[in-house]
Amino acid sequence: MKKFQGTDFVHLDGLLTEEEVMVRDSLRAWVEDRVIPVVDRLYQEDEFPLEWRTELAELGVLGAGIQGYGGGGLSNVCRGLMYQELERGDSGLRSFASVMNGLVMYPIERYGTREQKERWLPALVRGEKVGCYGLTEPDYGSNPGGLLTRAERVGDGWLLNGTKRWITNGSISDVAVVWARTAEGIRGFLVETDTEGFSAPRIEQKWSLRASVTSELILEDCLVPEDALLPGTEVGLGAALSCLNQARYGIAWGAVGVMMACYEEALEYVLTRRQFDDRPLASHQLVQKRLSHMLTELTKAQLLVLRIGRLKDEGRATHAHISMAKRNNCYHALDIARTARDMLGASGITHEYQCGRHMLNMESVITYEGAHDVHHLILGHEITGIPAYRPPRE
Repeated sequence: MKKFQGTDFVHLDGLLTEEEVMVRDSLRAWVEDRVIPVVDRLYQEDEFPLEWRTELAELGVLGAGIQGYGGGGLSNVCRGLMYQELERGDSGLRSFASVMNGLVMYPIERYGTREQKERWLPALVRGEKVGCYGLTEPDYGSNPGGLLTRAERVGDGWLLNGTKRWITNGSISDVAVVWARTAEGIRGFLVETDTEGFSAPRIEQKWSLRASVTSELILEDCLVPEDALLPGTEVGLGAALSCLNQARYGIAWGAVGVMMACYEEALEYVLTRRQFDDRPLASHQLVQKRLSHMLTELTKAQLLVLRIGRLKDEGRATHAHISMAKRNNCYHALDIARTARDMLGASGITHEYQCGRHMLNMESVITYEGAHDVHHLILGHEITGIPAYRPPRE
């Protein structure tokens, strides 16, 4: 099998450091060796292999941005390149890693006590423990501020009741970062999944993100101690949304991996498939138009995430920057996957090729961590100063 070289039309490698190239290439090789040969079977069987978590830990993916506690302390660009390569393999694989890093370890590191950090971060970094993030509810996705899950003070602890839905890693997790409404406002809690009253039934019969564990979290009179509260989370959604920014950043990079996979697959197919007087499909004008469009959007997406990664490393990236990248890159990744599927004709719907799997996965990725149109509104708010997603005040 030909070694994957990546897609780099404007020589972006020249803008990367030696460390960034080394990190990317190590993940690229692992994905080629361990993921690509088996991922279609895993997708068909609706399975995420738990051994990948220890392999990701050994590669430095888990806790890549954590300072101390066994984390790698890598730059944001390094972490973005990791997500790019993981999602080139499959969106479910990148989802596992970005949830662990951005939605579980990040809030513990930023908002947790020293005891919470010492207990959870080293085990999560080593892949010995798995975490999930409970914000979305059956009736509250794009409007998380309406969440119904409640936490009531009871003696020296908290009593939690509510349901979360569409939770990556839920059924395989040891700890859940759960957001609940208290008497003072919304706060974050670390809930151990073996707590009485906690259950995480797996969501079955998906046609997207099948190589990923997706679950409900059900909390029924779930009693947790006082020290389950993440004390650094101020009342409100600010802390929860700061975590989403970390995940959205990884998604924007991951979408580049999908674009690469689908573009390269379509290119190889049209160069070898012969039709109409035994000419390769690639010799036709409409095919070349499609290839040029795919490559242009891929290159623009690469430039966008690299620039935002640099801004993030400088402490200057904003939530609006990240919304732009997530919105743009997911949109064009889905478009490129659909285009590649069409260019492959009937072959594109078979499991022999990967563009159909990426296409179905991206239907979820364009929706979660802020649906496509919600990111339009986030940018609109930034541009105009008017929050159009909120009802007008009387």
